[in-house]
Amino acid sequence: MSSGKLIRWGIASAGKISEDFVIALSTLPASDHQVVAVAARAQERAAEFAKKHGIPTALGSYEELAKSKDVDVVYIGVLNPQHYEVSLLMLNHGKHVLCEKPLAMNRKQVEGILASAKANKRFFMEAVWSRFFPSYQHVRQLIDTGALGEIKDVQVNFGFPLANVDRLQKRELGGGVVYDLGIYTIQVSQWAFQEPPQKIESTGHTNAEGIDDDVSATLTYSGGRTARMRISSRDKLDNKAIIKGTKGQVTLIDFWTPNKLIDIDGSEKEWLPPKGKHATNYANSEAMRYEAEAVRQSILAGELENKTVSYADSLLFAQIEDTIRKQIGVLNKYDEQ
Repeated sequence: MSSGKLIRWGIASAGKISEDFVIALSTLPASDHQVVAVAARAQERAAEFAKKHGIPTALGSYEELAKSKDVDVVYIGVLNPQHYEVSLLMLNHGKHVLCEKPLAMNRKQVEGILASAKANKRFFMEAVWSRFFPSYQHVRQLIDTGALGEIKDVQVNFGFPLANVDRLQKRELGGGVVYDLGIYTIQVSQWAFQEPPQKIESTGHTNAEGIDDDVSATLTYSGGRTARMRISSRDKLDNKAIIKGTKGQVTLIDFWTPNKLIDIDGSEKEWLPPKGKHATNYANSEAMRYEAEAVRQSILAGELENKTVSYADSLLFAQIEDTIRKQIGVLNKYDEQ
C-alpha cells in the first residue's frame, strides 16, 4: 500500500466509461488519487489512452495490471459479460476493486465475486455512482429523519432511443435494458424502501435478438407499498425518480446523474461537480468523483465494503434483475451456469 492517504488506481479497459472515470479522478486532489496504470486488450489502445491522460504505465493485458505492484485499487470498465472474470482476476491478485454496474450477468456470478473479495480480504464495490451524489445523500437524510414520513411509492422512468448502441442490443455483449438501465431504477427503489421487495411483476418487449428493450415492472414492498418503473431503449422517457412519503415527496431530476432535485418544500436544489481536464464522453461523468472518494475512504479505513452500496445491496440488485428477466422470458448463456 502506498504511504499516507494516497491511493493508486489501475484502470481495466480503455473504453469511454474508463476515460470518464479518469477525468473524474482529475477533479480530486492529486495527493489523494493517482492513476498509475491502464490496461486494455490491445497495447496500442492502452498507450493512446495513457498518453492522453498522463498515465505512466500502459499495459496490453489485464493479467499484467493484476500483477502490478504499483496499483492499490482497480477500476473495471470492461463490458458487462467480462465483469465476473476481470473482478476475480484482480481480487485474486490482491487488488481492491471498483467494478462498473451491473456487477455481473446473474446473482450466481455476483455471489462468486463477493466470495472472492471476502476470501482475499479486499475492498470491493459495484459502481452504483448515483448513490454518492449529494442529492441522494440529501434524500437519505429526508428518509432517515422521517421528514418524508413513511415511504409509500416510487415512480421512476429511464429511457433513451438507444437502438444503435450495440452493448444494449446484442446478446453476446451482455445487452438488455434490465442490465444497463434497470440497475439504476432498481437501486433508487431500494434506496427509498431499504427492504427486499415481496413481489415483482414485469412485462416487456424484446428485440430481434430476443434481448429486452422496453420493460415495465412493479415491485411491491411490505404494507402494499410500490415502486413502479419503466426502462426503455426505444423511447425517451422523463428520467425522473419521484419518491412519495406520507408527509411529502422529493423528485430526483435525471435521477441516474442527479445534480438537481425538487425538495419536499417544492424548492429546487442543485449541486454541480467541478469540470475535469478533458470533456467527458457521457453527461456529468465528473460526478464519478463522489464514488471514487468513497472508495478511498473505505480502503483507508480498512473496510471490505461500503455501506452505501454494500455486498447485500449488490446481491439484491442481481436477484431483482434475474427475476425481471425471467418473467419477461429473457435468458443469457450465463444463466445455465
